[in-house]
Amino acid sequence: MQAITTVSESRDVRGLNLIASHSHIRGLGVEPDTLQPRTNASQGLIGQEKARKAAAVILQMVREGKIAGRAILMAGPPSTGKTAIAMGMAQSLGSDVPFTILTSTEIFSLEMSKTEALTQAFRKSIGVRIKEETEIIEGEVVEIQVDRTVTGGTKQGKLTMKTTDMEAVWDMGAKMIESMSKEKVIAGDIISLDKSSGKVTKLGRSYAKARDYDAMGPDTKFLQCPEGELQKRREVVHTVSLHEIDVINSRTQGFLALFSGDTGEIRSEVRDQINIKVGEWREEGKAEIVPGVLFIDEIHMLDIECFSYINRALESELSPIVIMASNRGTTRIRGTNYKSPHGLPIDLLDRVLIIPTPGYSTPEIEQILSIRAQEQEVDLEPTALSLLTKIGSETSLRYASQLITTANMIASKRPKKTVTVDDVTRSFKLFLDTGRSTKYLAEYENQFITDSNYTVNGEDSMELS
Repeated sequence: MQAITTVSESRDVRGLNLIASHSHIRGLGVEPDTLQPRTNASQGLIGQEKARKAAAVILQMVREGKIAGRAILMAGPPSTGKTAIAMGMAQSLGSDVPFTILTSTEIFSLEMSKTEALTQAFRKSIGVRIKEETEIIEGEVVEIQVDRTVTGGTKQGKLTMKTTDMEAVWDMGAKMIESMSKEKVIAGDIISLDKSSGKVTKLGRSYAKARDYDAMGPDTKFLQCPEGELQKRREVVHTVSLHEIDVINSRTQGFLALFSGDTGEIRSEVRDQINIKVGEWREEGKAEIVPGVLFIDEIHMLDIECFSYINRALESELSPIVIMASNRGTTRIRGTNYKSPHGLPIDLLDRVLIIPTPGYSTPEIEQILSIRAQEQEVDLEPTALSLLTKIGSETSLRYASQLITTANMIASKRPKKTVTVDDVTRSFKLFLDTGRSTKYLAEYENQFITDSNYTVNGEDSMELS
């Protein structure tokens, strides 16, 4: 069997700082000890106390590793916070526990089979926490000397570091000099060097340099000079997903495939080898399995083949928590002629714990719209907020939330940028909600192309001149 490789170096991936529908969500907003939901607008979530507490109980079990291979269904009408609660769960888990978000329609649009797409989503949601020993050099930087050639080409240098017990000098190559420059390391900094990967980590600044105000920032952390030997062996723990290990070991350029996203179909033999190797690591105490969370939105859009696969996958030893969301009532299961609650087969419904999300009350809608306005940096007059709340109660929360942006654009044409009732009213008249759009269609139905006035086979139910 080939050696199984994992990703050892960490990667900082910075997303775009855009304002999305749920960018104001920071967590579930529950007390850490009792898991009781906070009554105020905590961490961006309003209302849905029972659903938030149920989600918090599930998260606590995930953190303690007491639950795996279970399915949760969040069922409720549109605009009742199902995706918001899922986002809150993702924020609460942190970066160490895998959390994968998938929309059902993505399964059908990917250039691979449905079962392969679901398999990859499942394995993205299962983490492997790997422990390995590595040699590091940790100490205070005494001096950094960089020598450049006359032509400005290859750079070489020397690094002098010390602890309370010893001092040593190392030669530096171009890669190490570049790493030092990137981290902005200067004399007096306390740093850690990973000998295997060459990664430089800036830990803080020595207390001996506390009076060097020019080299300080508002977040400068002061540390004592390390004691003992400069070179030490330390246990390093990093978490990777099973899918990342699959991709790296499935092809020669697997690491690059992680960044391009073009992973393609992965052979089952590769996955079987990786499962065996991960099992060996668990027995030797080198690794542990971290069951994560797979959130599938609009679950009713999947067909009977996908539901059959999910049923089987939940029985596997390596299975994450699967959280599903649906806004459907009793509807037909795709791929069959049978009707079932939420569009899920009865045998799958029997496995799931169902969390209901009822509609929001008027005060809760007002709070949510106020938070959305703050997130978008929109200054709303109290009367404008009241009108938006009324619109949200009578139409939908999503429609009222979208009117905040359009009303703000209208208000931006004036010197005073505060959104007034007139701005909201103009925006309401410009953009229709579902109810008014339906009435408009009914009134002008004869002018639209519909089944009743258009036929493909040439029957003249519509006269063309």
